[in-house]
Amino acid sequence: MSISLCMIVKNEEAALPKCLNSVKDFVDEMIVLDTGSSDRTPQIAQEFGAKVHYFEWSNNFSTARNAALKYVTSDWVLVLDADELLTPSIVPQIKAVMKTDEYILINLVRQEVGAAQSPYSLVSRLFRNHPEIRFERPYHALVDDSVAAIIKKEPHWQVGYLHGLGILHVGYQKAAIAQNNKYVKAQAAMLEFLATHPNDPYVCSKLGALYVESGKITEGLELLQRGLNQATGSANSLNNSGANLKSLPMNVISVAANTLHPEMMHSEENYDILYELHYHLGIAHTHLKNPQQALIHYQAAIKLPIYPMLKLGAYNNLGNLLKDAGDLNSAKKAYETALKIDPNFVAGHYNLGMTFKALGLFMEAISCYQTAIKLNPYYAEAYQNLGVVQLKIGNVQASITAFKNAIILHEQHNPQEAKRLRQGLYEMGLIKF
Repeated sequence: MSISLCMIVKNEEAALPKCLNSVKDFVDEMIVLDTGSSDRTPQIAQEFGAKVHYFEWSNNFSTARNAALKYVTSDWVLVLDADELLTPSIVPQIKAVMKTDEYILINLVRQEVGAAQSPYSLVSRLFRNHPEIRFERPYHALVDDSVAAIIKKEPHWQVGYLHGLGILHVGYQKAAIAQNNKYVKAQAAMLEFLATHPNDPYVCSKLGALYVESGKITEGLELLQRGLNQATGSANSLNNSGANLKSLPMNVISVAANTLHPEMMHSEENYDILYELHYHLGIAHTHLKNPQQALIHYQAAIKLPIYPMLKLGAYNNLGNLLKDAGDLNSAKKAYETALKIDPNFVAGHYNLGMTFKALGLFMEAISCYQTAIKLNPYYAEAYQNLGVVQLKIGNVQASITAFKNAIILHEQHNPQEAKRLRQGLYEMGLIKF
């Protein structure tokens, strides 16, 4: 079985080499569709051996991705963006699943590196080169709808997902968003789609979340609630149909199988959308100082039957909400649950440390901060709070060392905090100017 990398790109000369380098020893061909670059993006792709084609951008990601698919010659297709990397650890699993006969689509876990919210997502980026698979929606283009239509006609196919981290995505870092004007591009594409699909839960979720993140809380809340109303009705319809959709362990993969009704294979996707809607409604209500409403939405998100890694954001935000309300033991439980799902969840260790500090459990707090720093050596706040707790238990030298590390890191990104911290330590007689 052969596999092709399939990409659309524009002005990605900085990011593209890392992306192509992550797959060059794995894929059999690289298809790169350039949509109007003015830099060296096409030349870089050719230097990696990619087959470069050209396409005039039409403000629709699906149209461009479908144009790229036409050039694929392999049995399987792997779709990446230039700001994504394929993890080496997932390659053996992909090779194994390509040898099976029953799967048409395999979802991969993607880490949103540097994202303020939602550290993981499940993306449909690995699928067979089937003539009827196509992307739909102008932004956040998906093949899921076409796959569902295929399974209705060819019910022997199944959809699955691979355990473990498959893709690293750095495009949600603030600098990358600002540099590429991503919010403006996303909003324009989704508004065009929303005009003709005003109640589509997926676009309501994505555009609503975008509004909330960019400060348009009221507009975002309205869209998210509209999407929730529609998605809840769809989910209830699926549940009442008697469909039995579940994940089953099979060697390297877990299966989302259409065991009773082929047309119901998308109920897990519906739960994913429901999760996102509840999750972002929780964020919106937190911004609006409605903690009880936020609590309801986070708890609803956590109860949904989706891949546990996707719930980390909800557990973390729920913990923050409970900690702010003074319910420290419940907050501790929320953070601990998140860390059971992902022991490398840096924010979970830091927030658990903050909870231990508030409970007066200083040694436990120190351990949490140290773990967070080990996982992220550039975590200024973790160093700073480590310094606070070390000082509380009388470890003055260890405290000063932690504070100095915090100051160095703050000076790079938050010079005002560095100045404030340095002044405070000077007044306490711990450091000299």
